[in-house]
Amino acid sequence: MSKKMTQADRDASLREHLLKLLTAEQAHLSFETAIKNFPADLRGKRPKGADHSAWELLEHLRIAMNDILDFSINPKYKALDWPSGYWPATATPPDEKAWDKSLRAFRKEMKAFCALVSDPETDLFARIPHGDGQTILREAMLIADHNAYHVGQLVLVKKILLASS
Repeated sequence: MSKKMTQADRDASLREHLLKLLTAEQAHLSFETAIKNFPADLRGKRPKGADHSAWELLEHLRIAMNDILDFSINPKYKALDWPSGYWPATATPPDEKAWDKSLRAFRKEMKAFCALVSDPETDLFARIPHGDGQTILREAMLIADHNAYHVGQLVLVKKILLASS
């Protein structure tokens, strides 16, 4: 017979599941696996029929991650223009350092969001005061869902570009 879980056990379990959802390879590849060894000369190329280059997808992931983190913790949050505020201006990185800079920023913000989720002081179910019903739990699921979609696109863009180069 299984032991009945306490509320603290349930809370810890939920946080652990959310962290895995955000960062681990479970149902799909992780962000880290998708971007690993992405050839520099292919980062700004759009495969035939594709809407976005790898650079555009990476920057979109970074911008959205930053926006969701900001919304989650900043009472003075200001929404970006949709959709223009969520995508880079060009299909190609503006310089050789942009790709790595974007990766570092995404990782830093993901780490900060994971710290927020991990913190037992964070009420995952409380409404975000400056929102309209959102919670940290909802924002964590939004990040996981959004990232999974675009990481899948990154994987496909990489495969198509590598096959055609």
